[in-house]
Amino acid sequence: MSSAQLTYLLVFLGFLIAMIAVGIIVSRKVNSGEDFLMGGRGLTTPLLIGTTLATLVGTGSSMGAVGFGFSNGWGGALYGIGGALGMFLLLLLFADVRKYNFMTFSEELSFYYGANKFVKGLTSIILYVACIGWLGAHIIGGSLYLSWITGVDPLTAKLIVAVGFGLYTLIGGYLAVVYTDVIQGVILFLGFILLTVLSVIKIGGIGDLNANVSPEMSSFLGLEQIGFIPALSLAVVIAVGVLATPSYRHRIYSSNNERTVRKGFIITGILFALFSFFPAIVGMAANVLNPGLDSGYAFPYLATEVFPIWIGAVVLIAGLSATMSSGSSDFIAAVTILLRDVVEVFTGRLPKKENMVLSSRISLVLTLLLALFFTLFTNNIITYISNFISTVMSGLFIAALLGKFWGRANWQGGIASLIGGSLTSFIILSNESMMAFWGNPILPSLLIALAANVIISLLFPPQQITREESLRLLEEERTRLDEGTTITPTDHVDEKYVK
Repeated sequence: MSSAQLTYLLVFLGFLIAMIAVGIIVSRKVNSGEDFLMGGRGLTTPLLIGTTLATLVGTGSSMGAVGFGFSNGWGGALYGIGGALGMFLLLLLFADVRKYNFMTFSEELSFYYGANKFVKGLTSIILYVACIGWLGAHIIGGSLYLSWITGVDPLTAKLIVAVGFGLYTLIGGYLAVVYTDVIQGVILFLGFILLTVLSVIKIGGIGDLNANVSPEMSSFLGLEQIGFIPALSLAVVIAVGVLATPSYRHRIYSSNNERTVRKGFIITGILFALFSFFPAIVGMAANVLNPGLDSGYAFPYLATEVFPIWIGAVVLIAGLSATMSSGSSDFIAAVTILLRDVVEVFTGRLPKKENMVLSSRISLVLTLLLALFFTLFTNNIITYISNFISTVMSGLFIAALLGKFWGRANWQGGIASLIGGSLTSFIILSNESMMAFWGNPILPSLLIALAANVIISLLFPPQQITREESLRLLEEERTRLDEGTTITPTDHVDEKYVK
């Protein structure tokens, strides 16, 4: 390991110690399991903006998008544009669910389908797996970067990154995630602005940037390089990721009120839309400076080989802040779903209130180990995220959308959308010509999930339980679970419930 690499490693370890210190300080506010998992449901607008923006500017939209910009020019902005679109749609479609005091996305989905326990149980398992998948994506991105910039082997880098954000989350819970997100969000935003400005100066200006890449890469959003359908698919798959990823729902449930959600999300969406062009510019600049470079290493290449060591240190912290802020958010969302919903599926009860914080910390360790296991099979961030969202998230989004806004939807249709979306994704992924045409499976997956929900819902009787009754049943169940009463699959089910 060279002296520069040792410096970078020490800077990163110092940054980790600082984040752990924040976790220790915040942990003093944790007095219950709900404090640990939901932060007391009191996020203010500045905290909501900071934590949501830091989660959005994650592994894919930073390092992944830089690599995509290296290969596809202005197409590197599609990730950010899709994320901003997803944030605005989440605001318009689902911000009002804050008033129901849900804790998990699976509980929200169950609400739309008459408090159906099968919907809640199945979606809780799917969502837990989804969170593990997102967590894996952040570990992959951070480890690639850390491995390149410090020289440690990839497996060790994955362990360091995972243990890094795992520690402060383990200590302080959701509030530690929020406060470290805010700190990391400021660092990564300033770091990317610095890297973008210096990269443009290094190559001689924006004019030289477009002049030194292919005409296809310099076309509007790289459409001539990527193709319209694949480009649309990329933007849509990222938008759907925001709309159906549990960590963003967690921000809604834990905010102070609906007004805070609306104000925070609109500001976050605007800031992220502005940010979207930074990774594209950085990626194109790296292409101009070293066109033979592997696209996955475009981001760390600039930090370690083009600019002085102090700039590299700033960029190092900015890049790893993006990874860790997003990873810790999916981390805490996964454990909330595991303890509030998945455990109930298999045991009929929740961990005892007095043991909830300890149970949460044990679950964090288990979840982190599972995510690490899945990262052993791939190192491509954009491919990992795109395929993962298409397979898992498309059906969840359609189920939530129709469940909330189409009165004729029933639980059978909701399940059909989950199955239809996933099967379509698997079929597209297994066919090279289809993948070449679509770019990723999200568009056909959404269409089939939509059609499946509508057709199956019309084949079965309408849902009889009202929204008011559905909410009452969920609140009763939540109270009984919190009191330690065992819930069986047939509890609070009457004839109108099973129609």
